Amino acid sequence: MKKDDLMEKIVSLAKRRGFVYPSSEIYGGFASIYDYGPYGAELSKNIKDFWWKEMVQLREDIVGLDSAIFMNPRVWEASGHVAGFSDPLTECKNCHARFRMDHLLEIIKVQADEKMSEEEINKLFKENIEKIACPACGKNNFTEGRKFNLLIKSNLGNITDNPSEPPAYLRGETCQGIYVNFKNVLDSVRVKIPFGIAQIGKAFRNEITARQFIFRTREFEQMEMQYFLAPKDEMKEYEKLKEARWKYYLKLGLSEKNLKWHKHEKLVFYAKAAYDIEYKFPFGFSELEGIHARGDYDLSQHAKFSGKDLTYTDPKTGKKFIPHIIESSVGVGRTFLAVLTESYIEEKNDGRERVIMKFPKNLAPIKIAVFPLLRNKPELVKKAHEIFDNLKEDFMCEFDDNDNIGKRYRRQDEIGTPYCITVDFNTLEDGTVTVRDRDTMDQKRLDIAKLKRFFVYNL
Repeated sequence: MKKDDLMEKIVSLAKRRGFVYPSSEIYGGFASIYDYGPYGAELSKNIKDFWWKEMVQLREDIVGLDSAIFMNPRVWEASGHVAGFSDPLTECKNCHARFRMDHLLEIIKVQADEKMSEEEINKLFKENIEKIACPACGKNNFTEGRKFNLLIKSNLGNITDNPSEPPAYLRGETCQGIYVNFKNVLDSVRVKIPFGIAQIGKAFRNEITARQFIFRTREFEQMEMQYFLAPKDEMKEYEKLKEARWKYYLKLGLSEKNLKWHKHEKLVFYAKAAYDIEYKFPFGFSELEGIHARGDYDLSQHAKFSGKDLTYTDPKTGKKFIPHIIESSVGVGRTFLAVLTESYIEEKNDGRERVIMKFPKNLAPIKIAVFPLLRNKPELVKKAHEIFDNLKEDFMCEFDDNDNIGKRYRRQDEIGTPYCITVDFNTLEDGTVTVRDRDTMDQKRLDIAKLKRFFVYNL
């Protein structure tokens, strides 16, 4: 299957089967903003639950946090976002469409490192400009590059009424909420260095040209963990974090052949190392997660701008130091798209084609679908509802009596439901039902009384 075909099919299925909708679609949509439908909301929740369990529940040294989207504007000054959080922008003089210069370079297979200065990207762009055509109109007539700040300003309360006050922003990343709560967590929870703080939350970026479906959007959700440690332990713990994060994706259900490491050769001045885990999306390998060794820059900056002491005192030696930080940062949307890509399967069986979303069972939005064989037989519908009501306490279930059984199976295959239960006339006689497996299409009769045990073992 061609890359473009696969992406088109995934986007189509996501809309048709209630995973992802264009936002505000009845008003013509809103560029690069998406809504998660009933099954998308469930899949997203399951991905976040899986991450939280692996990152927080199973780790004695990591705690959770949920910080606010709005923060004191000084936070963004300290982090460097107000002055330096920008993309290199160019505009087509013919059609006035705007593009990131590094994205235009990517089209002609020229890689611009994300740590390049504005001058360096401008130079690279000029060297290759004759090869670049505007993706919108096809012309070759671009403006000089300039910075485009990614922070989104907000009219919060009366703060914009006073021109001397800095504007409020929608947060551009979630990790700043972790840094500014470092001391609160340290003082209120029984943790000591080394320890981590994990968070899942919304972030916002004023992308010039968001693209590739939910891969790059202006509103997105991040899953981040910041690990605080002594300077001498930074690189040792960094290697351990890299190994743990690679194993996480295999456990999530992604194929190792679709994963690879990308080392950042150019680093910001304070960083010691930066690697991405890349996934083979329909449009090729691209960043799924960033894993960085950040030194003491973040807490040092916030200590400087806030005037607060953010040093840590080693309880054994009495030595004080600013903790160093290693981080893991991944987008929910990118993980969601990777899971869709990995799970999308087209297969033929007895000359008939079917599309299956072979989600890992723990990620599947619906775990069990319950069908009465015929919707116009009250006794079958009643018994099917009884089974549904019994199972829904423990599993995410769906009741479906529309269309014939074949069409119901096909629909459940396309939303990735691992098991379907059919209640037929034999059920009324012997108390057994047909259980169909999504992946093998095998069907077997099971006693109703044994269903819950079967699903506990198999889901």
